Amino acid sequence: MKTIHIDGTKISNWSSFFDEFSLAFGFPEFFGRNMNAWIDCMTNLDEEFSSVQVQPGEMICVALDSAADFKKRCPEQFQAFVECAAFVNWRRLEIGNPAILVVSFYA
Repeated sequence: MKTIHIDGTKISNWSSFFDEFSLAFGFPEFFGRNMNAWIDCMTNLDEEFSSVQVQPGEMICVALDSAADFKKRCPEQFQAFVECAAFVNWRRLEIGNPAILVVSFYA
């Protein structure tokens, strides 16, 4: 399983949240820099959409480093990350595709 590390210390607001994920996952140039666009990009990691890809049926681990610090400084972005990562998997299951994200953090 691939693991992508996100450095929570580099996130201080929405702009830096989207910067870090876009950089780590290689989101396309047209990435909309909002949570709906984030969900779309993360949902389609098994398609030729972002530079980080998995094979159909595989999962990818998102390791959120320094999560406790990130949660304390940016509670809105932290909560959105948790909820939207879960939504990505739910959305895939609803259409008959397997879950794609494993999330790892200690907060």
